[in-house]
Amino acid sequence: MSFFETLTNINNAINNFVWVEVGLVLLVGTGVLMTILTGCFQVTHLGHWWKKTVGGVFKKESHNKNDKKSVSQFQALCTALAATIGTGNIAGVATAIVLGGPGAVFWMWVAAFLGMMTNYSENVLGIYYRRRNAQGEWSGGAMYYLKDGLGKAIGYEKIGKVLAVLFSCFAVLASFGIGNMGQVNKITLNIQSAFFANVEPVVVFGNVELVPLIIGISLMILGGLIILGGLQRIAAVAEKVVPFMAIAYVVGALIVCCANITEIGPAFISIFKFAFGVKAVGGAAVGIAIKEVITQGCKRGVFSNEAGLGSSVMVHSNSDVVEPVKQGMWGIFEVFADTFVVCTMTALVVLTSGFINLDTGLVVEGTSDATLVAQAFGNIFGQAGQWFIAIAMLLFAFTTVLGWSHYGSKAIEYLFGVKVTKVYKVVFVLMIVSGALMTSSLAWDISDTFNGLMMMPNLVGVVALSPMVVKITRNYVNRKLKGKDEEPVLSYDPEIQAEAAKAVAEGRE
Repeated sequence: MSFFETLTNINNAINNFVWVEVGLVLLVGTGVLMTILTGCFQVTHLGHWWKKTVGGVFKKESHNKNDKKSVSQFQALCTALAATIGTGNIAGVATAIVLGGPGAVFWMWVAAFLGMMTNYSENVLGIYYRRRNAQGEWSGGAMYYLKDGLGKAIGYEKIGKVLAVLFSCFAVLASFGIGNMGQVNKITLNIQSAFFANVEPVVVFGNVELVPLIIGISLMILGGLIILGGLQRIAAVAEKVVPFMAIAYVVGALIVCCANITEIGPAFISIFKFAFGVKAVGGAAVGIAIKEVITQGCKRGVFSNEAGLGSSVMVHSNSDVVEPVKQGMWGIFEVFADTFVVCTMTALVVLTSGFINLDTGLVVEGTSDATLVAQAFGNIFGQAGQWFIAIAMLLFAFTTVLGWSHYGSKAIEYLFGVKVTKVYKVVFVLMIVSGALMTSSLAWDISDTFNGLMMMPNLVGVVALSPMVVKITRNYVNRKLKGKDEEPVLSYDPEIQAEAAKAVAEGRE
């Protein structure tokens, strides 16, 4: 057996353990726990969080910054969405339907509904346990609430610190894989397929072709100009690009769905019909089918919205917000926008395209999940539809690269200090070219595993600190919704708490 075969087998075993045996149970369980403990906050306070997030997008408080070292609440959301809205929203949804059938969409919704409160909890803890770094910028994330939250509990000091280091290490590794090379690889493949399908390949040297090399170098230069400018520049770009790309894609998907409007009803029926298995053949067969449907739906849902990974917390913690719950509510909206809006539109495009047999739930022979969405758009718009998807993938995936560069730099900052982040950013930018030239799926599969490994320590931290999330949430609800006179719970650090309490008293929340 070759080295790569051995590596693939080892990775598959770890990946199956992380995502299927333990990860999904822990992920869904955490979502259920936080939904129950917060009194189903995402439903019972729907009007409030909607008003405080998307309802306040056009208000100055969402865009204004209280200090130059932070980003606005809306910029934090857009940067987080930049990292979450990626290839998972297009290719990931198609893959889930191909492997798990239409029913996978149902479980994607379930995972997202529960993930709303997981993401909420992560962001609440991220704001509560954040601190200023040597440059005066906010630093927060799973590593900090693992160290200063879980690590402060009697008997858990070492466990908290170890989990914080493990999370940071996995975050760095995942940033190079799914956050960088994997995304760039998808961009390259889609651009080649849409614009250079009939062009004869030109080999520059070895096995390196000219077109992927040019795409890689172009993305590297563009990425370098933005990433090396720091979070302020990333956030400024995300604030402009993310709303445009999300709206443009949803509008395009709506046009496709309207063109196939007679299939909308059957598409929804198939989602619920196949949610609990493909065919009622027998006990074991049904069990296997149900397991595959649930696994694909939940797994691809997490790939898409990243709720539970602890990744987006690292940018949400840079917000100028004072109230932890306010940023937590942006986390709820983040999952809603990513899965219930963008992913659902992709699912409807796929299911109404004619490439999925809605009676059997199976894919029409000869259909590939890699090009399924592009083909569906191509049915309506012709060649322009495939160009549209290629451009959408470019924007979705490239902004994901920008967001993950920040996640990786924050993990490096925790491990080695602020100065080393400059070296990390340079290496991260240079690796973009490698993604364009990458041909093996092994690198993607390994980074998929690191993504799952990130999730494990983060969810342990969220569950262990769930009483703190409940305390902060109740304090906010009592003060803001019930009008009770209580001392605000805003930070674990006495100095930051005093500063934040003063800001709340002055109306600077």
